Amino acid sequence: MNTFVIADPNKCIGCRTCQIACVIAHSDEDIFNPECKNISFNPRLTVVKTATVSAPIQCRHCEDAPCANVCPNGSISNINGSIQINEETCIGCKTCLTACPLGAIELVDYYKDGEKVLQPNLIDMDSKTLCFKERIIANKCDLCINREKGPACVEVCPTDAFKIVKDEDIKQSVKDKRNKSVSLL
Repeated sequence: MNTFVIADPNKCIGCRTCQIACVIAHSDEDIFNPECKNISFNPRLTVVKTATVSAPIQCRHCEDAPCANVCPNGSISNINGSIQINEETCIGCKTCLTACPLGAIELVDYYKDGEKVLQPNLIDMDSKTLCFKERIIANKCDLCINREKGPACVEVCPTDAFKIVKDEDIKQSVKDKRNKSVSLL
């Protein structure tokens, strides 16, 4: 079973510290440097607030991932128990975005080596000239797959609202619920 991160809305105070930590974890730039003008500020989770609750929404790394099932060029795959997007091959077609039942995917500008990547050979048919439109790619939680300490959101949350859920956690939860049900008989 795939690993994912979930947040307890009863503990979330909506401070968005998780979003900042996510950006820092995925940025090669110093986002606090005022000299930087071209920063990729794209958190891979979104804190949603209502009048009564706030909670981060992020990818659940679905077992039968609708995003991966609809990706037309195989840019989304299961790698070591998590659903990952290959930024190099993603074409920004939005199919995964529309297929995700959680709204956990969005499209963002693609950065490489600290610079926005432009689409090569995109021609404006009206003027017959090359357009310099930014390349757009899908963006979602990757469980900080390249981060030694794991998901940054879990580490920085001041209220410990986040929890990494692994296969053994789910099995234990089911076992506990069954035992509780039996005890009520």
